[in-house]
Amino acid sequence: MSEISTIIFSVEALGNDQSVRSVVPTINGTRLTELVAAFESARHFEPVGGYAGIVPEHFEFGSLDRYFMGQIEPDSSWVGLSGIWVLGCDCGEVGCWPLQCRVTPGQETVVWHEFSQPHRPGRDHSQFGPFVFEAEQYRGAVKKLQTEYSAFANRLA
Repeated sequence: MSEISTIIFSVEALGNDQSVRSVVPTINGTRLTELVAAFESARHFEPVGGYAGIVPEHFEFGSLDRYFMGQIEPDSSWVGLSGIWVLGCDCGEVGCWPLQCRVTPGQETVVWHEFSQPHRPGRDHSQFGPFVFEAEQYRGAVKKLQTEYSAFANRLA
């Protein structure tokens, strides 16, 4: 089993646009965008990186607390995928350049594994991760994200 990691989700401006908020996971104190860019750079992938957080107001993710637990709604756009998109493109469109992974929630842990870049199926991300989170810490981070993002969304309404 991999070592236990910690996660937080930041709700922050997408680039310089203060009106658009993205959700960026940070694992063990390092943004997921930086972790995957370093991984891709070490493997000489081209292009490297280009990721940003997902933008919930641009695409229907459903309830973020359920989404990040891998609990996909039956009528969701995510039903046909073999995971969730944890990052999108730095342009703000998740489908443009996503980073996908499987989420396996358990009693003691939640695991992010089987990462892939769907637009580059020839890229091997099998050595990226897995990230194993203590279930209580992960669920707390997801709950905090849901609360923080809901507050932002309510200010827009």
